[in-house]
Formats: sequence, C-alpha cells, structure tokens
Amino acid sequence: MTQPTFDLSGKIALVTGASRGIGEAIATLLAAHGAHVIVSSRKAEHCTPVVDAIKADGGSAEAMGCHIGDVDQIEAIFKVIDSKHGHLDILVNNAAANPYFGPILDTPMGAFQKTVDVNIRGYFFMSVGGAKLMKQGGAIVNVASVNGVIPGPFQGIYSITKAAVISMTQAFAKECAPLKIRVNALLPGFTDTKFASALTGNPMILEKALEHIPLHRIAQPDEMAGAVLYLVSDAASYTTGTCLNVDGGYLTV
Repeated sequence: MTQPTFDLSGKIALVTGASRGIGEAIATLLAAHGAHVIVSSRKAEHCTPVVDAIKADGGSAEAMGCHIGDVDQIEAIFKVIDSKHGHLDILVNNAAANPYFGPILDTPMGAFQKTVDVNIRGYFFMSVGGAKLMKQGGAIVNVASVNGVIPGPFQGIYSITKAAVISMTQAFAKECAPLKIRVNALLPGFTDTKFASALTGNPMILEKALEHIPLHRIAQPDEMAGAVLYLVSDAASYTTGTCLNVDGGYLTV
C-alpha cells in the first residue's frame, strides 16, 4: 500500500493574503514541500519579501497582486495563472477582512459591505476561478475561523461571514468531488497576527480569551500551516468537506 505523502513537487499553489501572518506561514511551508507558490495579496510588492525568503531557502515562488474584494481582479489573476502555468493544483483562500470591532447593532454599512465582499463573495469567486483551472483535480482550503462556529464578541459580521465560509466549503466539496477537487476548511483559533492585534493588544481581552482555551496560549501563524499542508497533500486524499479546528481546544470547552 502506498503511504500518504506530503510531497508537493510539481504542484502550482495560490495562497491569498500571503504577505504576512497565517498566509505567509502557509506559503512558506507549501514551498518547502516542493510546490511552486503564487504568493498573493492586494499589492504584489507586499509579497516580494515572502517570495525572496522562499527562494533564499531553495523554494520556488512568485508574487501576484489580487484584491479578492474586486471580482475583476479575481478574473484577472486566474487569466495570468492560466497563461503562465496552464493549470492550478492548490488554492488557499486566506485573505480576509475584519474592519469593524464593536456592537453588532452599530455595524457601519461600509464595514458590513467590505466584510461580505471579501469574506463571502471573494472566497466564492476565488473558488470558482481556482476550480476551473484544476483540470486534473486539486485541493482548495478555505481559512474560516472558530468564530464561524461560536461568534466572537464584537465581531458580529465577521463571524457571520466565517459561518458562511464553512457552509460554502461543504457546498463546493459536494459539487466538486466528481471533478476530483477536494474542498476543506481550516478553523484557526486565537492566533498572534496583525489581523488579531485588536484582541492580542488588549491585556484584559487577551486574558479573558485565554480562560476559554485549554492550552492557555494563543497560536503562532506557523502552527496553522501544518494543517493546510495535510489538507492539500495526498495524505488527505479521502478528506473533503471537513472543517479542521486548530484552536488549542477552544471549541471543546
């Protein structure tokens, strides 16, 4: 029996929101396991340091700009990928928006729209475009959140969109299975990123949060990357439609 492998040699992978944080950690690990990684964020130049670091370690990568809140930019990046590579094997939808932290009843319309445009519409059309380039099958991972299961305090619209990402993952998994495309979700817990700085930077909020995490610490971005490596590799060849919690036990409390 062939053993599961984490070897991604020859694979073309696109990771969004990869200029820092969880996305950077994912891009770096996929490249370390042999994938050619397209490192993407709103500005291609913001991805250059990540690409340079990957290449310095012997990996293969390139930078491409794409604001996933803009459907035209989504269409454009897949045209470029098709022209340069002819196909895509791995898509990690990691870029997200969380512009508002406060009472749900006071949610500004602009913050509502931006969060929905990026976290729901963006993930949806990225998945559509990516799947259409997975001509021999492939793997999609949507970075959702534990907030999609238990809404975070003062993170109402963000939590709602992440719940939608979980449902979206399951819908795509069912319909893409005949195309040999697996679709799964990563549900990170409290992670030390700039994205979460509004929480990690407040000692009172941080200590309150740690009371609900059995491991009693926040995660580092690279602790999320291993789960994604599993989900996109042949080790997960029979895994689709699942939500993998990487949360220090938060959802078990």
